[in-house]
Amino acid sequence: MSEAVLSVRNLRTYFMYKDAEVHAVDGVDLDVRAGEIVCLVGESGCGKSMTSLSIMRLVPQPAGRIVSGKILLDGVDLLRLSEDEMTDVRGNQISMIFQEPMTALNPVLTVGDQITEVLLRHRRMRKREAWQRAVEMLEFVGVARAAQIVHEYPHQLSGGMRQRVMIAMAMVCEPKLLIADEPTTALDVTIQAQVLDLMRKMRDDFGTALILITHDLGVVAEMADRVVVMYAGQVVESTDADTLFEEPSHPYTRGLLRSIPSLSDDTETLYSIPGTVPDAAAFPEGCRFADRCPLAQPECLATAPVLREVRPGHWVRCHFADKGSVSV
Repeated sequence: MSEAVLSVRNLRTYFMYKDAEVHAVDGVDLDVRAGEIVCLVGESGCGKSMTSLSIMRLVPQPAGRIVSGKILLDGVDLLRLSEDEMTDVRGNQISMIFQEPMTALNPVLTVGDQITEVLLRHRRMRKREAWQRAVEMLEFVGVARAAQIVHEYPHQLSGGMRQRVMIAMAMVCEPKLLIADEPTTALDVTIQAQVLDLMRKMRDDFGTALILITHDLGVVAEMADRVVVMYAGQVVESTDADTLFEEPSHPYTRGLLRSIPSLSDDTETLYSIPGTVPDAAAFPEGCRFADRCPLAQPECLATAPVLREVRPGHWVRCHFADKGSVSV
């Protein structure tokens, strides 16, 4: 097993909102190894995107702050770096693909200007050399007419083309870690498949580690080496993809899998997990999933479970995860 490129330990990111402290990320542990694809899954509001922004140290300020923890990139704690040092890391050693490329790209700069800016900042290339590299990278990610596209603006491109530009910009310095936050949400299924194939190609060609944030469990089944399930700011289950789909241990994970529509039975009522994610400013004392869990016991309401290794490489935050298989 290769060493972890990224190791996150006990990460806590809090926000102040109307005199209340919101625990958006609350004690997250995460490891990503070279060439590995790790998928973060969970409902909206569970802390997936905020975890990725914390890793990039892009938490909105002054309301938000990283309270504690370690974010180790090849053994270097990013939380101990100055802002200037962190600027050298972003786009160079860690890159991020944001959910909506139309808002992530600068509307007043050409595609070429935005890609070459990364190279001029991190690789100290001459302008002509950087421009040629930008064209090559666009060709690599499957953009037709790359030599012309570099002169165009984001609004002149389709959604799929803009996402390819974002991927080219993120990968042009061949970073060790790529974070992709819902990169296929706004795309049709054909373009979605092409983008996922492209990210796999990046992993295979450059050995890049990938954190993929998604709601789509079909994407998880296709892409993931390992899966980290988040709920209410915490990791509730972490294991390899095969185990997650074949032997899910946390009731929340089972609920997510049960929510997948069945193609074999068109009469089946679509299942949904009852209730909603608890308020991050007022989490309950016990298990944060207890009031939605069909297996909850008095112990769940009174005592918060810890993340435990129930089988080698399989971690679960549940009092009863290793006490027999119980279907939800």
